[in-house]
Amino acid sequence: MKLRILFVCISSLILVSCGTKKLVVKNNARKVIIKPKPKKLPSVGQVKHIKNLKKNNIKLNQNVLEYIKKYAPIAVHEMHTSKIPASITLAQGILESGSGISELASKSNNHFGIKCHSKWQGERVYHDDDEKGECFRKYKFVENSYKDHSAFLSKRSRYAFLFNYNIKDYKKWAKGLRKAGYATDKKYPQKLIKLIKTYKLYEFDSFKKKDFKSKKRSFKVEADDIIAVLDESEKIESITYIVKKGDTLYSISKKFKVTVETLKELNNLNSNALEIGLNLVIN
Repeated sequence: MKLRILFVCISSLILVSCGTKKLVVKNNARKVIIKPKPKKLPSVGQVKHIKNLKKNNIKLNQNVLEYIKKYAPIAVHEMHTSKIPASITLAQGILESGSGISELASKSNNHFGIKCHSKWQGERVYHDDDEKGECFRKYKFVENSYKDHSAFLSKRSRYAFLFNYNIKDYKKWAKGLRKAGYATDKKYPQKLIKLIKTYKLYEFDSFKKKDFKSKKRSFKVEADDIIAVLDESEKIESITYIVKKGDTLYSISKKFKVTVETLKELNNLNSNALEIGLNLVIN
């Protein structure tokens, strides 16, 4: 009798074990792309740039100077790749990441406050921003954050007019970002321009591509470098709408058959108030 009970118990354990294995196995059909460790970029004269700044102004913010020292090469690299002024990219990174020391930047390498949105399939974190517990993209490397920022601007039709501006005209770019609806802060352009002027970030816009050639290196791809994301070659089209007198988020949401929450998320709005002339992203 005891042997029979023992046999039944062993059989049950085997069945449970098999069942557990079946539950763990999943067929994940999501598209993945390997994100290798970024290449080390050559200097763009950022150390000398900072020394020159310190000679003329001892009151400069040390955190901002450290940020420039670390990330100026990435901003210049992205300028040559995506045609976005390095000064603009650096100024946005400084402003939106708190010079790289904000919680989102330090823990998630997200330097531009880019939210998940519906198509993001990579890692994500949740922070209180315009609303409680909002979803933000998480990156393994800061460089990926910069690349995503470039893609965010270059692959969305509402920012297309910016690329008609001279790459050295940072003032037009700063004002254009606000016009396109990148930020709801009315003083956003002025804040970018002040940073660019104070720290002479415009000097990086003149760095020639021929002077920015890194040596070819091979890197080992680690398991953590494989993350689920959209195909980067996919063109992202968006529909925009210019806000007119009498428009409300509710009336626009009904017109285009989207929710008010979606409109607020896509346009980084923290209230239902709308400014006439705002270029509102619909999808």
